[in-house]
Amino acid sequence: QVQVVESGGGLVQAGGSLRLSCTASGFAFDDFAMGWFRQAPGKEREGVSCISLSGASTYYADSVKGRFTISRDNAKNTLYLQMNSLKPEDTAMYYCAAGYGDPYPRDVFEETNFGYWGQGTQVTVSS
Repeated sequence: QVQVVESGGGLVQAGGSLRLSCTASGFAFDDFAMGWFRQAPGKEREGVSCISLSGASTYYADSVKGRFTISRDNAKNTLYLQMNSLKPEDTAMYYCAAGYGDPYPRDVFEETNFGYWGQGTQVTVSS
């Protein structure tokens, strides 16, 4: 049974940090690219960051470059998102997703490439 479970969300003041984790089971984690997406109230879901199978390649939305860092531990079947210098506009539900194989760079935030999704973890940044 496939499971993708996010954790680490919470309430933080602007300028603060949070580390999200995503634990996966039921599939060969190291055969899947992993991504973080987010959805703010009243807005469409958007791609935040993506990491290749080995972790050698990482991709970021322009809005989070230099502030967020994605990483993965294939031995632990776990994906991470370190979020620093958080802003109120980062407030959203954050979702972890898994997509088979390495994506083309132009497709890293194409949601149809991700077959497994978690339920999300809420991040709220107060001003």
